[in-house]
Amino acid sequence: MTESNEFHDRMLSLGLARVAEQAALASASLIGRGDEKAADQAAVNAMREQLNLLDIAGVVVIGEGERDEAPMLYIGEEVGTGNGPGVDIALDPLEGTTLTAKDMPNALTVIAMGPRGSMLHAPDVYMDKLAIGPGYSEGLVSLDMPPATRVSALATEKGCAPSDITVCILERPRHEEMIAEVRSTGASIRLITDGDVAGVMHCAEAQVTGIDMYMGQGGAPEGVLAAAALKCMGGQIQGRLLFRNDDEKGRATKAGITDLDKIYTRDEMAKQDVIFAATGVTGGTLLAGIKREPGWLTTQTLLMRSKTGSVRRMEYRTPV
Repeated sequence: MTESNEFHDRMLSLGLARVAEQAALASASLIGRGDEKAADQAAVNAMREQLNLLDIAGVVVIGEGERDEAPMLYIGEEVGTGNGPGVDIALDPLEGTTLTAKDMPNALTVIAMGPRGSMLHAPDVYMDKLAIGPGYSEGLVSLDMPPATRVSALATEKGCAPSDITVCILERPRHEEMIAEVRSTGASIRLITDGDVAGVMHCAEAQVTGIDMYMGQGGAPEGVLAAAALKCMGGQIQGRLLFRNDDEKGRATKAGITDLDKIYTRDEMAKQDVIFAATGVTGGTLLAGIKREPGWLTTQTLLMRSKTGSVRRMEYRTPV
């Protein structure tokens, strides 16, 4: 491997931040306008355009869907100039399209990058997820535990009562039993309507967000993105793929997955060092949303490198 083809995370990180920023800026004029598809398309177009300026031989491993479903940034699409290191890219150009359309909190643009082969090629199916922040014993909580047991295990290790634990869960009919069981322990729940990458990231900064644990079923691609984020921020995540039919099992087989019941850890979803960037679109607990002033737009971006554990918050002000 020549020097120019090595994965220099430090050199690529600012370029990755720019990709996230431009996707957010492209969707800025569509915040609160009620058009999810237009907001998503604007972010997709901008993210792809910026990725193609980077000196990488990139492959989208987590993207907008299978090739026949997504016209661009589909799984398997090659991006970048082709000159430079081979990299895996996981992205969600607009995590929270509904949040953006309704001007609700915590919509983000999200992208992660690592050396080729560094990220789990998760099919576009559901994943059962469980995440906690850094500083706890490895394997303290597990997907094999009932929800109430997870809460009590975390409370015991934290040295607090279950009523001091806050769990983040997507508000969906499929989670009604889980929500009831978690509440039976005395724990509180912060329900979110969308955006479970942000939901998982909240665990890593519990002192800021007030979230101790994330659990529930959401998209598998978002699970891999969340694992990449926690690889940088610290914390644990487990994920198990869920299949509703044979077609979805076929997608997993096509992605090279043989054990359909496997529980993946953070380091099995993000296997090598990665860089991760997220830009706030609408204001939230983790990142400020896009701020408009006459003639200016300002974004806030979180840029992280797992190799060094560095977390950088950057403000970008651009004339419009």
